[in-house]
Amino acid sequence: MAEVRQRIDQLDQSDELGEFRGRFVSDASGINYLDGNSLGRLSHDARAAILAAIDDEWGEELIRGWEHWTELSSQLGDVLGSELLGAAPGQVVVSDSTSVNLYKTILAALSLVPNRRALLVDANDFPTDRYILEGIAAAHGLELRLMATAMNDPISVDDFAPYLDDDVALVVVSQVNYRSGALNDLARIAYTVHSVGGMLVADLSHSVGAIPIALDDGDVDFAVGCTYKYLNGGPGSPAFLYARARLQSELTQPIWGWFSAADQFQMGPRYEPAPGIARFLVGTPPVLQLQALKGALGVVCDAGIERLRSKSIAQTQLALELFDAYLAPEGFRLASPREVAQRGGHLTFEHPDALAFSHSLFVDHRVLVDYRVPERIRFAPSPLYTSFAQVYEGVMALREVATR
Repeated sequence: MAEVRQRIDQLDQSDELGEFRGRFVSDASGINYLDGNSLGRLSHDARAAILAAIDDEWGEELIRGWEHWTELSSQLGDVLGSELLGAAPGQVVVSDSTSVNLYKTILAALSLVPNRRALLVDANDFPTDRYILEGIAAAHGLELRLMATAMNDPISVDDFAPYLDDDVALVVVSQVNYRSGALNDLARIAYTVHSVGGMLVADLSHSVGAIPIALDDGDVDFAVGCTYKYLNGGPGSPAFLYARARLQSELTQPIWGWFSAADQFQMGPRYEPAPGIARFLVGTPPVLQLQALKGALGVVCDAGIERLRSKSIAQTQLALELFDAYLAPEGFRLASPREVAQRGGHLTFEHPDALAFSHSLFVDHRVLVDYRVPERIRFAPSPLYTSFAQVYEGVMALREVATR
């Protein structure tokens, strides 16, 4: 065990992202935080940005701040697009929540294929994705098809076969499964869905900031995602929405707010949608949250998605090695793919006592992880602020909890 710890110390000493830990606010209680795929830590950059927005902008500029606040949603969208999503400018906007953006996106997509009546989603996908689709199907007399998949593995083309036909309007799929971390091949799924004339809506909530994404090259039609996990935008920070440029002029989104109007400050009698991605905006943007996100994104972009992915792989591989050595003998089961290319930024461990273990981890060891049904502990180091030593200490604490 001493040799293992020595190797881990060497990994931390040679970690080229190690300096980024100093850019985050550390809690006084010294929590070993392994829940970065639920809510990212607060960075000093985000804190400074929101304080500056309060004191220097709101406090000093008052209503004059709208001269530049109105552009924040599109400006941050373009940063996300170019740095993290593989999207050319003018295709991403930051606004609303993931659920609201998904609702807008699905109905906008349906406006392009009005004669198709079937919606398809993975039965193991995140609840909001399934619920939004269920509500839309009920309200519009559409058929909702739930695709049976193996939760712990990426979705295969064969999984789609029983459900795809020329009545399918669109498919909603998460790039990374929120429970298992299984990583889906969006480009391959897009090709499969397009082969029957359907459209693909991707949920990137558990992948953005953790893995490289190529929406344009992957021929994805629409995408949504949150910004408070690996992007560290803060609790409830605004989500993002992507729509391919070639589709934007043809579609109609369902919530006609004044920020999506072409004549916003003319206050005209009739609604005309703004050109381009701006038609997906709705109402007044949450400026303070957008400014916090701007600061948080700066840290992520400074690190770079390729370096983040490289360290994430190294940390989850270490956790997997430690799992095999110390947790599997104690009755834990791996509920994530073993292949690096098939998983995102977190690992999931299954055990009948997972809920009790996750509670004891925090109470007895100050290790904070995430529990998800059924009987799962999500183990999610964030490359920006998690050390290799913390990965080791987290696994060993879980072993101690399970063997006492």
